[in-house]
Amino acid sequence: VSDKIKVIDALIDTCDTLIIGGGMCFTFLLAQGKTVGTSLKEDEWVERASEMLQKAKDKGVSLLLPSDVVVADKFAEDARTETVSVDSIPSDMMGLDIGPETAKAYADAIAQAKTVFWNGPMGVFEMKAFEEGTKQVALAVAANAEADTIIGGGDSVAAVNKFDLASKMTFISTGGGASMELVQGEKLPGVEALRK
Repeated sequence: VSDKIKVIDALIDTCDTLIIGGGMCFTFLLAQGKTVGTSLKEDEWVERASEMLQKAKDKGVSLLLPSDVVVADKFAEDARTETVSVDSIPSDMMGLDIGPETAKAYADAIAQAKTVFWNGPMGVFEMKAFEEGTKQVALAVAANAEADTIIGGGDSVAAVNKFDLASKMTFISTGGGASMELVQGEKLPGVEALRK
């Protein structure tokens, strides 16, 4: 959340739907009063996440959060895993991917989009046990041939390449931080130099 709060803020001003997954979702789930076990979270950003949820509501933006997650007893390929509702994440387990119900809801939202800007995977896709959520989102983005699809950032690019979907995307930027700054409305030195 701390890395992406400015871009979330900017996108709420301009988008219809905002999908939150990956490690960032657990801070937002905390803001909704849920418990997240040993999942990655930023306690000091819960209040700010709550403000973003309210801002999205006030602006009529659909801010989608997971309804189910794949949890594990450790951060490892051979971890014991299960899929649970976000209302019942075990206290001794961590969320490492979105669940199938969430992946379907996210795919349905992506199918309706005219423009998709994707920055960040849905889980620890580098491990087979936690790749399915990212894979389903990548497939949904690739399937929406009517939309302009922009992939911003190293992890998202790596995911698109892992699932051999790069050719189905409109534009791929390896500059994740730079692409987020551009979306935030900040000036990029290289782009400004070209304008001169």
